[in-house]
Parts: sequence; structure tokens; C-alpha cells
Amino acid sequence: MSSSSMILRRLLGSALAIVLSISVWSIAPSAQAVDNPDLLPKEQTPIIDLAKTFTPIQEENLVKDIDKFEADTGWKLRILTQYDRTPGRAVSRYWGLDEKSVLVVSDSRGGNTLNFRVGDDVYKLMPRTFWIELQTRFGNMYYVRENGEDSAITDSLEAVKTCLVRGGCNVVPGLPKEQWILTLTSSILGGIICGFAGQYRKPGEGFAWQWALIFSPLWGILFLAFGVAPVITRTSEWVPLFRNCAGFAIGVLVAFLAPVIGQSNPSEET
Repeated sequence: MSSSSMILRRLLGSALAIVLSISVWSIAPSAQAVDNPDLLPKEQTPIIDLAKTFTPIQEENLVKDIDKFEADTGWKLRILTQYDRTPGRAVSRYWGLDEKSVLVVSDSRGGNTLNFRVGDDVYKLMPRTFWIELQTRFGNMYYVRENGEDSAITDSLEAVKTCLVRGGCNVVPGLPKEQWILTLTSSILGGIICGFAGQYRKPGEGFAWQWALIFSPLWGILFLAFGVAPVITRTSEWVPLFRNCAGFAIGVLVAFLAPVIGQSNPSEET
């Protein structure tokens, strides 16, 4: 399968995941409707791995990392993996989930494997849109298939930890390749619209800035809102931003010079 087909499948998968996330965001319905404390371990642990997602070494390292993070910052992170069995609402009492808690629930029975239960104090730092984006980025079927369910959980948890340490985030840190391709496409399209709007109306005229300004709401949204803003809010790397700006400039140049290139082609007629 070609790389372009793979990228298209991932983009379609991400779009589908967004729709599913809006409808199922929160703990999986089975976890809300059931109260089964018999599945809870006798000793306190920040991870309940009923689906056996982690190896013993992975779980041991995760427990140490979560305990250290809670001791250093005061934020309570918890992980529940489930499949055909769930303790449901009993986890709230078991862990004493409060305003400073984040519960990550992994359940592969749904279209998106990840769900989150977030305390009020956490909500003040990361809004609902952040959690929807977090769920669609790491919990979609393509990400889980390529990286594994364990990586989907740990990667989402690392994003949460990063934002809690920063003091909050409006968007999920990091710029996946598929998302960057969307921003690049939007930048190029914005450049093409700007270039067409700026084409000269009379021979000898230069770039028609007046017309370009008239159409600026259209190409400006495509370039600035969808091409630049998603990049600078998610990563400090300059390479994606440079490429998007270059794509916009190339789009302007090609669209503006299209009539000149067309006139310079020799006629095939005799």
C-alpha cells in the first residue's frame, strides 16, 4: 500500500474518531453502570490492569513513575484497563478520586480505546477540547494498531503530565505527521487563493494588493488559522512552520504567474 493511501486512511480514521469521541467522551458506559468492587486489588496501586495490557516490568515502572509524580506535584494519575470485566464506579471509592485526579480508562471494545475522567481542578487547566483531542490522537484504532494499546495509554499520560507541569494546555503538545500534512495543505491552498486574487488585471500591472486584501479573510483563515496556529501552539520546532510558510509562498507564486506561464507556451497550431 502506498504512503499516500496510508496517510489518507489515517486522516479518515482521525475524523471518525473525533465523531465517536464527542459521543462517548468520559468513562466507558459499562464502567459507569456497574459497581463491582470484587475486581479491585486488596492493596492500593495506581494501576488496575484487568485487560493485561502491560507486562509486569512495564507496570512496575509505571507505578513508580505515577507515585513519584503525585509526590512531586500533588496531581493524582490513575490507569484502569478493562475488557469484559470492569469494577465500574467502585474505582472512585477505591482511589478516592477528587478534583486533582485524572483517570485514564482503556477499553478496546469501543471505536476509541481511551476515555478520561477528570477532576474539576484539572479542568481549569485543560478544557474539554483538550481531552477530546487527546483521545482522538492516541486512542484511535490506527494509532493503537501501529503502536500498541500500552503505548497509547503511556503516551496520553505523558501529554497530561507535561501540561500539568506547565500549568495547563489548551491543545495537546506535539504535532503528528498527519496533522502537519493537513496544515501544509491548508497553507498551500491559502497561498493559491491569495495568488489568484492578486493576479494583474491589465498588462504591465504588478501584484493586485487591493484584490488580495479583499480576499484576505478567506486565504488568511486557511493560512493563519489552519496552517500556522496549529503548528505554533503544539510545537516549538521551526521546521514545520518554515515548510508551511514556504508552501504558502509557492502557492502564491504559482497562482500569480499562471497567466504568464500560459501565455509563454508556444501555440501548437500551425
